Amino acid sequence: MKLSYKQRLFLYFAIIFITFTVGVIVFEHQREKRFRTDALEEKLDAWAEMIHTALSFNQYQIATLDTLIRLFPHNLRVSLIDKEGVVYFDNFGDVLQMDNHTTRREIIMASKSGKGTDIRISQSISHEYLYYARKFDNRYIRVALPYDIDTQRLLKTDNTFLYFIVLLFVVMLLLMYIVTNRFGKSVKQLRDFVTVSDQNDIPNIDFPNDELGEIGAKITENYRLLNESKKKIGMEREKLLQHVHNSEEGVCFFAADRKVEFYNALFIQYLNTIADEPENDPSAIFKNDAFDEMNRFLNNGNETYFETQIRRQGKKFSLRVKIFEDKVFEIVLNDITKQEKMRLLKQEMTGNIAHELRTPITSIRGYLETVMEQPLDEVQKNHFITRAHHQTIILSELIQDMSLITKIEEAPQMYKMEEVNINHLLQGLKTDIALALQEKNINMQWNVPDDLTVKGNQNLLYAVFRNLADNAIRHAGENIKVQINKYNEDKDFYYFSFYDTGSGISDEKALNRLFERFYRINEGRTRDSGGSGLGLSIVKNAVTFHKGNITVKNRKEGGLEFLFKILR
Repeated sequence: MKLSYKQRLFLYFAIIFITFTVGVIVFEHQREKRFRTDALEEKLDAWAEMIHTALSFNQYQIATLDTLIRLFPHNLRVSLIDKEGVVYFDNFGDVLQMDNHTTRREIIMASKSGKGTDIRISQSISHEYLYYARKFDNRYIRVALPYDIDTQRLLKTDNTFLYFIVLLFVVMLLLMYIVTNRFGKSVKQLRDFVTVSDQNDIPNIDFPNDELGEIGAKITENYRLLNESKKKIGMEREKLLQHVHNSEEGVCFFAADRKVEFYNALFIQYLNTIADEPENDPSAIFKNDAFDEMNRFLNNGNETYFETQIRRQGKKFSLRVKIFEDKVFEIVLNDITKQEKMRLLKQEMTGNIAHELRTPITSIRGYLETVMEQPLDEVQKNHFITRAHHQTIILSELIQDMSLITKIEEAPQMYKMEEVNINHLLQGLKTDIALALQEKNINMQWNVPDDLTVKGNQNLLYAVFRNLADNAIRHAGENIKVQINKYNEDKDFYYFSFYDTGSGISDEKALNRLFERFYRINEGRTRDSGGSGLGLSIVKNAVTFHKGNITVKNRKEGGLEFLFKILR
């Protein structure tokens, strides 16, 4: 017999409400039983406390219990148990015939938490008791009541709440029947609406003037909107397919029999780049020698994923094949030429770093071996040690500079942004390099407003001006001038000029390479003049961090001029 929706709805609600009602009854029953149990345990705990107080006052003389027990209920059993589990007093049994009590549940619980309870039949007098044990110092005091009708009555819950819940359940069941009957009427109207609308004829239905009627009216309206949405979904599907077509990877899906199901234009483009002859059919991939390894994988059929690389026409392609559970598979071609160039660039960078480290380390080793192995006077020893120390400084600067560049590029979020006063920064810089400026008679000046501040990182902005100043000190010559100006500003940037009046760079082709890592100019700008070869690279990265850029040029009057901007 098939139930109507109204009948099923009533049945479901009834099951849910019965489950809820039973849960409430069980919970309340257990809760009340727990309350009654706790009340009884509190009474037993009070008796145990009284026994402990009395015994403590009389230095635990057993005779004290004879008078005290008369004050308790006649059926209260009192036991004293030492820390080893030996019963040395029990007012109902022969302690000499009793077993060790360390395995009794109430004693185990008391040893762990100070208190313990249990309901069981006594092994010594064969009577069921409610036991309560409490640990005092190095002994246990246990009190027990017979688990008889009187004790069970104390623990028995009141059924008044149960009767009330059952009555309420019957009333609610009647109300649910009325509600489901009204709800079923609206559902029937919705069914009629769907039956007619399946024929592409959406009728107007007069739903009841209530909340269910509002829901029905809303559903019918949504049904109309759904038909409109189908058209929009079709348009979005076309957009998705267009996205796949415009993907930077060539993708083609094949059926289990290798019939083409879908592909994008980039797949054909990459296939034609790899193949010797132009192809318009993606299935030609199974006939080309360049894909022999892939075809062997597909013919083998034991694995579900395959990946390799193919080199053709000066390019490098990655090839991936994924076989799905229904044996449909996809082939993805991707041009990784740029990634390969980046990998080679990183290898070159690693080689440059090794080369730069080798020179100071070799020098340090040579100086120290000379001191250790050759008979030298103190003057000569100090000379070689000083030279070795100088090389360690170069090595330390190189490592610090490489670490700084790496941190700027890979973890820019670690730099704290704050308001930086450029005038104060330049004053601190001049103080730090005062001795170097004095040695080469270099006059350092700037024309920057006293209150000019930018939102940036203090250390990186300092590194910009410090490395530019160090570059001028090392390479621009002596008896020159270094000038720093803020020559322009707009709503987004401040524009700075940093120039010296030195010799400049005669080979202008080298200007574009000054910001490369480890790049040096042969004429007068070698490692012997100091520096790690990373200073100007740090400058460029720090300026880029502040959303700006930097360029360099030879000044007409002589010297180099660096022009850069920094976000306000």
